[in-house]
Amino acid sequence: MYTIAALYHFTRFDDPAALKPHLLALCTAQNVQGTLLLAQEGVNGTIAGPRAGIDAVIAHLRALPGCADLEWKEAVSDHAPFGKMKVRLKREIVTMGQPDVDPRARVGHYVEPEDWNALITSPDVAVIDTRNDYEVAIGTFEGAIDPNTQSFGEFPAWWEANKERFHNKKVAMFCTGGIRCEKSTNYLLGQGVEDVYHLKGGILKYLEDVPEKDTRWTGACFVFDNRVSVEHGLREGPHMLCHGCRRPILPQDTKRAEYEVGVSCHQCVSETSEADKARFRERQRQMALSKARRVAES
Repeated sequence: MYTIAALYHFTRFDDPAALKPHLLALCTAQNVQGTLLLAQEGVNGTIAGPRAGIDAVIAHLRALPGCADLEWKEAVSDHAPFGKMKVRLKREIVTMGQPDVDPRARVGHYVEPEDWNALITSPDVAVIDTRNDYEVAIGTFEGAIDPNTQSFGEFPAWWEANKERFHNKKVAMFCTGGIRCEKSTNYLLGQGVEDVYHLKGGILKYLEDVPEKDTRWTGACFVFDNRVSVEHGLREGPHMLCHGCRRPILPQDTKRAEYEVGVSCHQCVSETSEADKARFRERQRQMALSKARRVAES
């Protein structure tokens, strides 16, 4: 079994580039795979590997400056969720494009998963899903508002265009693991919104802690690894990934005329040019050849 750890932490790294070599070497030595993002504002990512390897990497991260109280969420899988290990340097660990936003200064009120249902069913609360449109499409909370954003960086413009809808309302926001809400709640507080709340631990913690019989969640939650989606109890969901557009699809979607493995699905077939599709087909051909060579050598 593989242990999967999803984590983020906002702190100040004066020189994140200096942290990368040791972190990458440790993950490689411990057979840990996945992606970790480093920026001056902190660390974010999801990793998977043997129990001892995950423990070693978490211990290393918690020893970094300002990271002693780093938290993470765990799940398990019987297959490797990632194919390799990447440690990347970024301007932001979650891109919002608002230089004045600083979750270390203040954020909204955290709401524990067991208290979330009561909050979002209150008539004076507006619930906003801060995730991207393709994530919302496969699952969300009942009654949640979908901003229809294609990236988190679009959220401030959406808010500016729609803020009058939330006059005299409490605003409750949620995302996959909580990181986007750290920034979005700080942003709304800076915009003068007084009552701002967010789901502590995100959807993943809600699906882990809240019994399915009591749920206000419908559908599955998109995750950024080879599981593609998870449901209550963090059991693996039914979705697979279109490798043309990286959006989730259901197995029955592969029977549609628009689907071509590694090239397109019904969501993206009209979004890419014939030149793009030709390039995707060549990529798929090379992947098949590589796999065939590995099988032959084994």
